[in-house]
Amino acid sequence: MTEDYKMFIDGRWVDSESKETFAVINPATEEVIAKVPNGTKKDTEKAILAARAAFDSGVWSGKTPAERSQILWKLAEAAEKDLDKIAKLESLNVGKTLKYARENDVPFLVDNLKFFAGAARNIEGKSAGEYAGIGTSIIRREPIGVVGAILPWNYPLFIAIWKLAPALAAGNTLVLKPSSKTPLSLLEFIKVTQDILPKGAINVVTGHGEVVGQELATNPKVDMITVTGDTSTGRKIIELTSKTVKRLNLQLSGKAPLIVLPDASIDAATEGTVVSAFWNNAEDCTATTRVYVHESIYKDFIDMLVKKVKKLRVGDPLDRKSDMGPLISQAQVEKAEKYVKSALDEGAKLVAGGHRIKTFKKGFFFEPTVFIDVKQDMKICQEEIFAPVLAVFKYSTVDEAISKANGVIYGLAASVWGKDITTLIKVANSLKAGTVWINDHGILVSEMPHGGYKQSGFGKDLSMYSLEDYMQVKHVYIDQTGLAKKPWYNTVYGDKV
Repeated sequence: MTEDYKMFIDGRWVDSESKETFAVINPATEEVIAKVPNGTKKDTEKAILAARAAFDSGVWSGKTPAERSQILWKLAEAAEKDLDKIAKLESLNVGKTLKYARENDVPFLVDNLKFFAGAARNIEGKSAGEYAGIGTSIIRREPIGVVGAILPWNYPLFIAIWKLAPALAAGNTLVLKPSSKTPLSLLEFIKVTQDILPKGAINVVTGHGEVVGQELATNPKVDMITVTGDTSTGRKIIELTSKTVKRLNLQLSGKAPLIVLPDASIDAATEGTVVSAFWNNAEDCTATTRVYVHESIYKDFIDMLVKKVKKLRVGDPLDRKSDMGPLISQAQVEKAEKYVKSALDEGAKLVAGGHRIKTFKKGFFFEPTVFIDVKQDMKICQEEIFAPVLAVFKYSTVDEAISKANGVIYGLAASVWGKDITTLIKVANSLKAGTVWINDHGILVSEMPHGGYKQSGFGKDLSMYSLEDYMQVKHVYIDQTGLAKKPWYNTVYGDKV
């Protein structure tokens, strides 16, 4: 049964000005599961004005840190009561397994809301003092204003919370644009929390990036844009926001390497590779996509890895026995097929997967895929695929592994596996990535930052560092002596002029 949704603007559920809708598809069945409004420029302007009024009036920005904290905690409690429904919507809409959504995504987003409820009351700055010697300087951290958040399709609510929680904790108001592919779980979250926040504090406009996203990026009443998406989207946002010089937080593409040192446990490293390469159907910017294995253990590693990959169960994401569900769309399947063909044409060897699964009559299912004999300049090494296509390399020296791991334009995440702590620390310190895990891959917590180096973007999600991204620093100087006693004043304007 198809459900009809509305947009949320200024505390009300509304249709688009155009009265047009678009279909939302279940990628496992290719069936239409919902229709949502096709937002227009005018719809987006209304949402921006609502957020602007809520900020400028102080209805949200004027609340004390304690008041904002209490409200964020209420958001967390409301979401916690709706965990099962949110998780099921994520699974149906994205294609991720229900067990992954229920046991990973939704509990984490609740935790993140609770973390920022506490963070709202723990904002720090430099100590006030007489740094000029003749007056007192005070540092204030103030909200930026209206934040436009452009969200991805792979973690539609999970990452929405990563944006809205610190933004709200800091006192900002928001307009959120969910992906047109996966808007449902965010809309469900707003349904269960709509009476908690003052109207205008959060607004959601559904629609397409070239309309809704562009208006958010160019409208002068929006003070900041935060985006999670691919690097090409980030470049467009930088161009669009240049005329109004907005604050930016860009979380972009990744091409995460995993380095296996010669003393690593092959069992642990292959297990970590399988999990980190194929979780969330490999549609994850921190997922392992490149594995660099020392030549002394390369053959044993490949043998064990392939055996484990072939045990992965691809199927109905609502079935707890499934380890992977479908990709998000037919276009994503075709993208995976294109990269498989490219790898074969360039001389890589396919040892697992490589094809769309045709036993399913419907749905965008693709086999977990592994290539060996991959070279550093091949496309499957250099370009983000966002599909279950893993490239494995052989290396001779640790310095070679580090150089090749760093040899792409991205730098979001990486991991290194081994036993010798000196070498592990050397590698971790040398990798150009915002997060480096040792003997693990993919662990994220609310207290620690997430964000990239190089063309993986800038700014942070999670942690107190992300809270700082949604605030601006003001220096307030208090005169204590009077102008007549100031040496600089007398020098410039007094008798000595």
